[in-house]
Amino acid sequence: MFGTGILKGLGVTFRHFVTTFIDDIKYLGKKRDLEVFQHKQSLANVGLVTVEYPDEKLAVPERFRFVPFLVTYNQDDPEYAGKDWCTSCGICAKVCPPQCIWIVRGTDPNTGRPKPEPEQFYIDTDICMNCGYCAEYCPFDAIKMDHNYELASYDRTTAHIHDKKRLSKEIRYWQSIAPTTAAEEMEARKGYDHTDVQKARKKAGLTPSRVGPTSDKAPEPEVVAAPAAAVTAEAPAAPVAVQASPAPADKAVEAAATDKPPGPGNWVKRGKRWINLDAPAEVKKRSRGPGEE
Repeated sequence: MFGTGILKGLGVTFRHFVTTFIDDIKYLGKKRDLEVFQHKQSLANVGLVTVEYPDEKLAVPERFRFVPFLVTYNQDDPEYAGKDWCTSCGICAKVCPPQCIWIVRGTDPNTGRPKPEPEQFYIDTDICMNCGYCAEYCPFDAIKMDHNYELASYDRTTAHIHDKKRLSKEIRYWQSIAPTTAAEEMEARKGYDHTDVQKARKKAGLTPSRVGPTSDKAPEPEVVAAPAAAVTAEAPAAPVAVQASPAPADKAVEAAATDKPPGPGNWVKRGKRWINLDAPAEVKKRSRGPGEE
């Protein structure tokens, strides 16, 4: 009412401004390598940060959504080289809010009957709102949201309409940009192969799904964390570790007394609180009213 809110806001801005120079003092005479840049992007950073794009780029999170692409088998796959995962069912085109997807179902030249693969597939990137509904509702994991956001061009008539050839990318590409999500999807469909391929292989008396290749570009934390968890679970000296570790309440007391994180993980101190950056986000459901079921 008396302008105190404006003064508080300016105080926050001024504090961040001053903290920027204080934080930069410890980097005097040091080379700004990748580790320093990653620290500047993390929640542990204090002050203001200027990203010198395009020489420097912010790290894209795994759940980042941009123009979709179509998943295909790898070109070096011994049995299904380059085969489309899309069955041209049309669900993605139906659920698309701005209706930016056009599909032409393929037909068998011998019988004239439709076959489960698209002959043509178009996405108008000027209309696409990057909502991710197509990837969410696809029952075959055949369309995914890309991370490539640098799609500017000098032609807005045809260059912004992506055809099937431009949209198609190998499954190893999806495994490289979203290794965690790709592993979860593979576990959900109970194998590496496409669900229709699994049915065909099972009908032919073969193993329903092959092992399949994994990404060699997966982020280091995911690659290291999985074996570590398995070793901990199978370690014969587990009782000794349990006896040595204090209770959660004791950890909090010890952290307050020794000013150390309360447990394993990527902890950052914010004021008097410790925040675990690796902790999963909690989704709070809306409480139902008296007349709701």
